[in-house]
Amino acid sequence: MKQHSAPAIYIQLKNRVTVPKGKGVTLGDIAFLIAEPELKESLESILLMKPEQSDGNLILIDLLIVIPRIYELVPEADIEPIGEGRTIVQIESSVERRKPSVAMFVLVWLLLFFGSALTIMNFHADVNMQEVQIRIVEMITGHRDEHPVVFQIAYSVGIGFGMVIFFNHLFKKKWNEEPTPLEVEMYLYQKNIDQYVINEEYSKMRRRGENQPENVEDGR
Repeated sequence: MKQHSAPAIYIQLKNRVTVPKGKGVTLGDIAFLIAEPELKESLESILLMKPEQSDGNLILIDLLIVIPRIYELVPEADIEPIGEGRTIVQIESSVERRKPSVAMFVLVWLLLFFGSALTIMNFHADVNMQEVQIRIVEMITGHRDEHPVVFQIAYSVGIGFGMVIFFNHLFKKKWNEEPTPLEVEMYLYQKNIDQYVINEEYSKMRRRGENQPENVEDGR
């Protein structure tokens, strides 16, 4: 009699997902699955948890929670985890988001504009940029000009153009597909926040006496 092999289920947990408030978290919400077509739909509908008000807006779901639920549905399954073994679930508030305030946008823009301008001006005053520019113009033209306006205008335009090239961004236009320095910093900031949340959630699990993986502090 021919024996049927155990169905293989490949599972990769997403790094971070957002679910509406009051909705249960299913396996399909937090993971990518590769399985037999007749099993995939049932696997994706597995309810992992129903967030409560006391759980807060960030919840950690670990493979140690996911795998037993899969075995309940498919006891003979051959589960093959891929990638990270945890997912951060963010509970989205049902309150409608307010439209951005134009007045607040203008205020922040003015603060950043004049703050940046004052920073550049103070730096130039510290290094005596005025005298440096006068000396450069004297070296180029052969005579001293106490007010090299043309050179200063070209220098100011060059600063703006250099910042556009450095940040690889002008309004919604990007020159190439490389991430901007700001995008890289935001990515690292979000990654650090996620790792902090993971460590905090595992610390809570330890205090409750629940099982949790080792070496979570270094992201493994």
